[in-house]
Amino acid sequence: MKKLFIVLLACWLSACGYHLRGTEQASVKFKKVYIEGASEALREQFDEILKLSSTRVAKNAKEADLHIKVDDEKYNRRVVSLNFSGRSNQLELSYRLKFQLAGADNAPLPSNDPLLITREFFNDQQDILAKNNEEGVIRREMYRQAVRSILDRAKAQIQAKAK
Repeated sequence: MKKLFIVLLACWLSACGYHLRGTEQASVKFKKVYIEGASEALREQFDEILKLSSTRVAKNAKEADLHIKVDDEKYNRRVVSLNFSGRSNQLELSYRLKFQLAGADNAPLPSNDPLLITREFFNDQQDILAKNNEEGVIRREMYRQAVRSILDRAKAQIQAKAK
């Protein structure tokens, strides 16, 4: 009975489109993407996400199907609350990214509103090292979300342009 339940559950989960976070295939319609003006951390996330597809980062803009120009990139860390001794209890991390997209013909694509990604986390003063590591993990996830959002916007704009 347990085995039957597990098999049915597995079938149901696969049928509803459920997938683990981070395991989705990057269904990018571009062969090469050129990134200009991005930080090293953002470039690393582009490389990591694009590895899941056949898309690669181009060495120059001429060979790229998609040109991403980062105009402004800001990462901020703000104290949200303090404990009784004046140390930070809760932190807010924010990442703001202004960028422009252009297609293979170097024609600009519309809808380039800036991205703003924020996260809050509890800053336990008893375990400082672990919290610094947690902040790094959160920061990498913010960059990863920015890359996904940029690629999603580019796909949507290119599909709208093709219609």
